[in-house]
Amino acid sequence: MVEEAVALDRILSAASPSPVMETPLLETLGLFLAKPLRSAMAHPRFDNSVVDGYAIRVEDGSGERVLIGEQPAGADRFLRLERNESSRIFTGAPIPEGCTGVAMQEDVTLENGRVRLRESVELGENIRRTGADLAAGQLIGSPGQRITPQLVALLASQGLATVSVHRPLRVTVLSTGDELRPMGVALESGEIYDSNSVMLAALLQSLGIPATLRHCLDDRNQTQVEINRALEASDVLIISGGVSVGDHDHVKPALAALGATLELWRIRMKPGKPLAFARFGEKLIFGLPGNPVAAFVTFLLLLRPALLQMLGARDDERFLPEKTLQLDSALANPGDRPHYVRGRMDGGRFIPQGLQESHALFGLSRSNALLRLDPGAKISGGEKVRVLAW
Repeated sequence: MVEEAVALDRILSAASPSPVMETPLLETLGLFLAKPLRSAMAHPRFDNSVVDGYAIRVEDGSGERVLIGEQPAGADRFLRLERNESSRIFTGAPIPEGCTGVAMQEDVTLENGRVRLRESVELGENIRRTGADLAAGQLIGSPGQRITPQLVALLASQGLATVSVHRPLRVTVLSTGDELRPMGVALESGEIYDSNSVMLAALLQSLGIPATLRHCLDDRNQTQVEINRALEASDVLIISGGVSVGDHDHVKPALAALGATLELWRIRMKPGKPLAFARFGEKLIFGLPGNPVAAFVTFLLLLRPALLQMLGARDDERFLPEKTLQLDSALANPGDRPHYVRGRMDGGRFIPQGLQESHALFGLSRSNALLRLDPGAKISGGEKVRVLAW
C-alpha cells in the first residue's frame, strides 16, 4: 500500500494546468484567472454625486443660491458654479466644476428658482471622488484566483468583455456494477440505486466542473469499451467501483489492455484503500472505491486538489481548510491505517456522526468535516483537534 502523502504527491505531479483560453466574462464564473489583471481606469472614473440633490459651493455659506441648471446621470453637461450658484444633480451624475458639496434634496427648499439650505453641508459631503475605490493600474485579479460574482462585477466595471482563464475540464464519471440501477426505477432483490455517480457529479459540480455520467455492467469487454469511449471525450475519467481484487472487478485489466499506465493502487488510509490512479497520455484516470463514503473521502483528499490544480487554482483554493475544535467524545483507532472520522462542526466542537463505516451515508450526510486519527491513536473527549472542513 502507498502512503496517502506519497499518493497525493504522485497525483499532483501529473495534474498539469489545462490550456489558457480567452473567455467571455459571463462564462467564467467559478473558473480561475490565468493571468494578472490590472485596472484600466480609476473607479469611480470621475467625481460624482452620492445622492439626488443640489450641487453647491460650501464656502458660500447658508445664504440663498441661484439655480443655474441640471446635471442628470449620464453625459457631462460641463456645468460651472460661480459664487452663490447651485445646480440640480442626481445620483451618479458628474460633479459640476466649482462644486464642493451636495445638499440632499430633502434638506433644501426651492422657491422661484432659488435654493435655500435647511441643513448645513460639510466640505466634500455627498461627493464620490475619482479613484476612491480603485486607482488606475491597481492589481484587481491574480493568477489562480477564483472568479466570483463579486469579481465579475469588478471586471465588468473595467469594461472587460473577456478574461484569460484555464479551460474547463471535461470529466466523465463511469459507474460499474450489475447491481446498480438508476433512480426512479423499481428495484429487484439484490439491487441498489446508483448513488455514487450522482454524489461524484455533485462534488464535481461544487467545484464548477460539469460531469458526464455513464454506467457499465460487470463485464470485461464492456468495461474496456466504456473506458475507451470516456477517454476519447474527457480530460479526467473517474471510475466508481470495480478497482478491487474480486472476480467481477474488471477496471485494472481493462486499463492495462488499453495501454494506460497504472501509477498507484491501494492507499494506506481508511476509508479508501482500494484506489487506483492511472495515466493515459495527458489524461488522468481515477478508480475510486465502490463504497460511497470511501469514494467521498478519497475525492476530497486526493482528487479535489488535483482537479483544482488542473483548473489553475492557487493553494488556498485547492486544499480543504483546517480548523481547531474541541472533540465532543473520545475516539480511538486500533487499526494500522489512518482513519478519517466523519463529523460535524457545531459551536466550536467536532461531533462524530453516525456509523463510521464506508457504506454509511446517513452519518456522512450530517457531516461537514474530517478528523484524521493516526494508527493506534486515542483522543479523549474535550481535547483540541484539527479537522478538515468542507
